[in-house]
Amino acid sequence: MSKVYFSTWNGELVNNVGKPQDEWEESAYNLPATYDDHRESKAFIGWDGVSLFNEDVDVIRLAMEYAAQYQVYSEACGRCAPGRWGGRILYDQLDKIARGEGSISDMDHLKEIGKSMQITSKCEIGKTVPNPIIDLMTHFEDVFMDCINNQKPSKHYNDDVSYIAKITAPCTDMCPAHVDIPAYIEGVRDLRFDDSLEATRQTMPLAHVCGRVCPHPCEDACRRTNLDEPISIMELKRLGADYETDHGFGFFHPIEKKQKNGKRVAVIGAGPAGLTNAYYLAAEGVEVDVYEELPVLGGEVAVGVPEYRMPVDKYNQDIECVRDMGVNFITNSKISADDMRRFEKEYDAMMVATGTRISKEIRCDNERPEIKGYWSAIEMLDKINLWDKYEIGKRVDLSGKTVVCVGGGFTSMDVVRCAIRANAKKVYMIYRRDEETIIKNTTYEEYHEAVEEGVEFLFHSAVNTMVDEEDVLKSLLIDKFELVPDPDGGRAQLVKVEGASYSIETDYIIPAVSQSADLDLLPKEWELEMTSWGTIKTNGKDYMTSKRGIFASGDCEYGPMTIVNAVGQAKRAASVMNRYLHSGEITLSDDEIMEDHLRKLRVYDKKEKVTGWLPGLPRQNSQKLAVDIRITNNKEVNLGFTQEEAISEADRCMRCYYIAMIAT
Repeated sequence: MSKVYFSTWNGELVNNVGKPQDEWEESAYNLPATYDDHRESKAFIGWDGVSLFNEDVDVIRLAMEYAAQYQVYSEACGRCAPGRWGGRILYDQLDKIARGEGSISDMDHLKEIGKSMQITSKCEIGKTVPNPIIDLMTHFEDVFMDCINNQKPSKHYNDDVSYIAKITAPCTDMCPAHVDIPAYIEGVRDLRFDDSLEATRQTMPLAHVCGRVCPHPCEDACRRTNLDEPISIMELKRLGADYETDHGFGFFHPIEKKQKNGKRVAVIGAGPAGLTNAYYLAAEGVEVDVYEELPVLGGEVAVGVPEYRMPVDKYNQDIECVRDMGVNFITNSKISADDMRRFEKEYDAMMVATGTRISKEIRCDNERPEIKGYWSAIEMLDKINLWDKYEIGKRVDLSGKTVVCVGGGFTSMDVVRCAIRANAKKVYMIYRRDEETIIKNTTYEEYHEAVEEGVEFLFHSAVNTMVDEEDVLKSLLIDKFELVPDPDGGRAQLVKVEGASYSIETDYIIPAVSQSADLDLLPKEWELEMTSWGTIKTNGKDYMTSKRGIFASGDCEYGPMTIVNAVGQAKRAASVMNRYLHSGEITLSDDEIMEDHLRKLRVYDKKEKVTGWLPGLPRQNSQKLAVDIRITNNKEVNLGFTQEEAISEADRCMRCYYIAMIAT
């Protein structure tokens, strides 16, 4: 709820003009009435309307400045006349009125051009820029006419007012790394794969990784879903990275590395968060040393995500891209508390990005790590992937064995599919909830590929007891549950079905319910604040811990999260750290503040009825390696799009760019 003077946001008209402030009606929407800790918002204007938070807003200049952003961002594709010229005409006419030289015919012209853009523009930015402008002209016509009739400037035309704008899109807003998704899709459509890759790397250096193993939350916010099916956003992302790698080009960096500025940062952990943080800090001229405990770089993606999902040679290209920015890596280096004390003196700041590599217990009866056959998910995946990817250790052979994994996320999916490839006789996954939930936790593709490969899923089930003989695992007692509706209308509860328990003979039980962080490296005297989950506490916005100069991002800050979440955190942390290194202050940029406002407001409207686009264009599905071939090896399962498929899929993108702007 937001108290507003006037608002037309999302079709809700709130008009408090002429009313005392204590009688103002509130908007139902979470509008950004407060910009940050130091500034209040005077107005918010965007694709879906306009909101004024006080009576003193210059509505004519507000409309003019918003029209100006259309030129600043230049995101209109230029493929239609209304989009190419309409925004410029809106600005010119509004500026003419605002400086006191307008006429009644200018008002008519503005309405005509605005409505033409709404109806005939091919892309969303052209369709939506006129929306709030027409709202202001309609509801504040007397203000416009006063300037026209008296040939006077609008009331704050010559005043110093701050207007802060941001371009977004529903998919970009939903992406934790805020990747410019329409831009990289357009690069694919135009066969400019270098442009596509550079658009991705503006906020996401790990293009190979996130083009293959991202849970693609962006697709849940794709406006194409409101018409037929979402764009295959993730699979289009990998094309630019594959183009660079397959053709042996140098790295397409979207930013030029600055000269070294004398600042030094230590990054602890070379997983996705550490790599991302290091990349963007190094681009700013910071000297970055990344310390990694493992003998290889890449963190859990390297030793946890299997080769068939994330080929190591592709991931290594992402890592080399980071190295190419000037980052220094030190492997086989487990950092201790003494090291951290030393780093505090040697470096200007530190980023802790150690991940979560301790498997949590199932919490069943007789759960004892010393039982032979009790194998943590992290240890199992380490052994398999260190051999399969790097030939470190020895091959894991599960021939004739029955494997039971307990979990319901990406790690458990990796466990069961690796067990299949290690020649296990039978593989089960036990999960307390249902098929729909496991798909939400992972992806539709991941779940169904596991089913195709022979994994048996036991839903609404949980391990009651591990049964052993002389510390050798023999079987598991499994309880069956059912969902019982809450009579008060709350969330349905899982209730044990009495008499429905059963046993499974098994050789291995692998807990993959969650992981925790090993934070012994943090000196106790630092007294860093921790969360109730045993992770490092930050405020979730700037990623600095309770100790100045010590930052945290990724799993060790939030708990087990997706790769794209870790990247998004680390990218913002790098931005904050760079400012901290130079000013000693912890601040967010206007772009980051606007990201937070838009995330709360929600850019995607799943109830929106999309019109003006050709429906029924089928979503392309990339070719997958046949089941009978892939279960015997670690070849990549997803073969990606052909060029024709990629162009066809990219053509489905509706370029849903929006502009949002705040006056402060």
